[in-house]
Amino acid sequence: MSIKNAIASVAVKDLSSAVQWYETLFGRPADSRPMAEVAEWKFERGGWLQVYENAERAGAGSCTLAVSSLDEQIADLKNKGIEAGEPMVSAKARVVMIKDPEGNSIAFAEAVDQGMAR
Repeated sequence: MSIKNAIASVAVKDLSSAVQWYETLFGRPADSRPMAEVAEWKFERGGWLQVYENAERAGAGSCTLAVSSLDEQIADLKNKGIEAGEPMVSAKARVVMIKDPEGNSIAFAEAVDQGMAR
């Protein structure tokens, strides 16, 4: 087996309102709607975020999104009215966490160590 890529996913109770929130977060509509209960966003280097409707699992998910500049990402979040708080910093990465309206955790991470994924 040869894995070629990965898709992160988060469950929500109300896909319609979640899609609106994620469209605001990403500044664009979903790239794919493969099923009525699924919306997907594709990113520059090939990863995907899948938001899907599943009331039983809603709000318990998490994902990490790699960014080239955490400072720019935090400023963008602030401009969109999303409070990010203070970044967590280590020798390997700088990270800030937010929650979507359902309670799913979203981390934005900037690699500091050149050996980390970018």
